Amino acid sequence: MRALCLNSARPIEDHPLTMVELPTPIPGPGELRLRVLACGLCRTDLHIIEGDLPLPTLPIVPGHQIVGVVDEVGQGVTRFHPGDRVGVPWLYSTCGRCAFCRHDRENLCDTARFTGYHVNGGYAECVVVQEAFAYPLPSGISTANAAPLLCAGVIGFRALRLSEIKLGERLGLYGFGGSAHITIQVAVHWGCEVTVFTRSEAHRALALQLGARWAGRVEDNPPGALDSAVIFAPVGPLVLEALRVLRKGGTIAIAGITMSPIPELDYALLYQERTVRSVANSTRQDVHDLLRLAVEIPIRTEVHTFPLEEANHALHLLKQSRFSGAGVLTIS
Repeated sequence: MRALCLNSARPIEDHPLTMVELPTPIPGPGELRLRVLACGLCRTDLHIIEGDLPLPTLPIVPGHQIVGVVDEVGQGVTRFHPGDRVGVPWLYSTCGRCAFCRHDRENLCDTARFTGYHVNGGYAECVVVQEAFAYPLPSGISTANAAPLLCAGVIGFRALRLSEIKLGERLGLYGFGGSAHITIQVAVHWGCEVTVFTRSEAHRALALQLGARWAGRVEDNPPGALDSAVIFAPVGPLVLEALRVLRKGGTIAIAGITMSPIPELDYALLYQERTVRSVANSTRQDVHDLLRLAVEIPIRTEVHTFPLEEANHALHLLKQSRFSGAGVLTIS
């Protein structure tokens, strides 16, 4: 099978992903093999490719927002059959036994493995996934539009929950890329008043189209204090900017897997029971809940598609925030 492989971490400008021929994987007991149709592009892919994250294994095939069709099942598989359309997210497997797994916090499992990081992901023609970590996809969502839901959508959804935003409250979103443009639709559906902070005029325009009450730059003052905020851009100083306009008792959820250093802050910004918390990975329940909402709302994903061969170029555009919404690789 054809696959894009990372042999060593390098800047995306160096085109580090190379097309190779790999043996087509064979599903073991409890596993499915998917013929990959599409795979979303994620900034976490960039962090892996450029070495911002420690790499547990090389070479590796990146990609963790996978939509495919089952073409072979392993022994004991009962939930899926050949021809089913299936989604595969970032969380590839957990131990199921540790304290985190036993208390509905499997996203923090000490021995969790992640798609396109510990095991080969979706920048390929085929991928193998455990039945327990695969998801049937609603028929009403197209293949390309489903891909961003599997990480960008899910991590934004979890961040929204952890921000403790409530009906009718004012939510601030910092950065407006692939994740935020999905998250805003959930927040609006929940009856929140959303304000968006982004340096891009195009992103501000899209935010207003998707229901934001106000969109401006980080240094601007929103119409009123925020009850909660979600920071998507991996820029540490944004924490101080969000605290500056956060009400007493408010919560900031940081959705990124990496972030530049957070500057020293005046305790007065944090005082009066303001909370700053990180968001790590997601659970299987998060995925199920988000996919149900995607049909109920319905969520509209803004996607820009690229053939598999153009992944290096597409990721370079993503790094430069050159398109609104989400990028998706299509695999024929």
